[in-house]
Amino acid sequence: MTKAHLGTAPDQNIQSQQMHDLICRLFPICRSITGDGVRQTLGIIQEQIPLEIHEIPTGTSVFDWNIPREWNIRDAYIKDSKGERVVDFRKCNLHVVSYSVPFKGKVKIQDLKKHLFTLPEHPDWIPYRTSYYKETWGFCLSQKQLNAMTEDEYEVCIDSTLQEGSLTYGEHYIPGETADEILLSSHICHPSLCNDNLSGIALMVALFKYVNQEPRKYSYRFLFIPGTIGSITWLALNEARASSIKHGIVVAGVGGEGGFTYKRTRRGNAEIDRVFSYVLRNSTDASSILDFSPYGYDERQFCSPGFNLPVGCVMRTPFGQYPEYHTSADNLEFISLEALFDSVDKCISAVKILEANRAYSNQNPKCEPQLGKRGLYEALGGQRQTKVNEMAILWVLSLSDGSHSLLEIAEKSGYEFDSIKNAADLLAGHQLIK
Repeated sequence: MTKAHLGTAPDQNIQSQQMHDLICRLFPICRSITGDGVRQTLGIIQEQIPLEIHEIPTGTSVFDWNIPREWNIRDAYIKDSKGERVVDFRKCNLHVVSYSVPFKGKVKIQDLKKHLFTLPEHPDWIPYRTSYYKETWGFCLSQKQLNAMTEDEYEVCIDSTLQEGSLTYGEHYIPGETADEILLSSHICHPSLCNDNLSGIALMVALFKYVNQEPRKYSYRFLFIPGTIGSITWLALNEARASSIKHGIVVAGVGGEGGFTYKRTRRGNAEIDRVFSYVLRNSTDASSILDFSPYGYDERQFCSPGFNLPVGCVMRTPFGQYPEYHTSADNLEFISLEALFDSVDKCISAVKILEANRAYSNQNPKCEPQLGKRGLYEALGGQRQTKVNEMAILWVLSLSDGSHSLLEIAEKSGYEFDSIKNAADLLAGHQLIK
């Protein structure tokens, strides 16, 4: 009989609260694509996942890229003539453009405005901006703050460092019955943004707790990496093992109240695509499927032509399609415990199908076998649940020709995957399929 793989998901309230507590701990940390904020974040994740921490030195060649210099920041502000901080990094780490070079001096307001970024359409919000690969400096502030800056000159300070160091990422590998891998990846490079960054980390930790149960068919690789340069780095350093990845998802923005969204792999018809299509098709909420495009999160690196790995992306409202995206409004109040749990639940459903999905061969293919003498029909027929089970058995027998997977049988028959799997387990136990 086929083994049952993986257990049941934890209680919704407990899991949602654990995810929220983790997000609250991570929220104040100033992260970027390198630096101590990333290390601090990985250290907190290590309390729940035994991550292997990798430090890749500045200047290391990774395909067409090079590992940049490491950036850290201690403080930053804009002071008025009274010495009062009108913009204060200590109050909000979004105030500084990420990777701003160190700067100190007095600046005329007309020159300072060239280095200031606001959102006039949302005058209370602070935008999030980066300058990873261009050496400059800048501040992000609310439009209201800018409107209040009426003096001719301000004192500016960015107490940062940009120097030789390393890029840091975390990785954990869980071996399974086979060397075939399921890749689960999330970016860890954003500062205090809850949905676009921290929700993905929290979901990854919840998935780890789920799959870290025995037994499992697949091996699992968890990656916590800085966006873009992190996936490029991992692929450059692990090119030989990339072919072991048979399924994968990049996790991002899974805590908002919008409908769950799955973005297909570049292949478009990979098994992971079909699994999520099935899960969402059988969902009662406003879920959606997007075709692959070469813009987005790290799936575009895993799916690049030289790798073309079957890696999709899970999110809720897609990036850039909600006004709070990359702003201070993406805060602890923006994410929803119900949305977080729903995102985990759908990902667990997909993992369960991947674990159980396989093709069988009918060992008695010439006409229908006599099921009654094997006790496979209930003594009392006609009950609705009994009828479903009998039909699931007949569908599995009919399509178990070695080329139809259980997922395909579920899709063709219209029965739930669990019913088809239960029928397959029953038939395998009676040596009718193999």
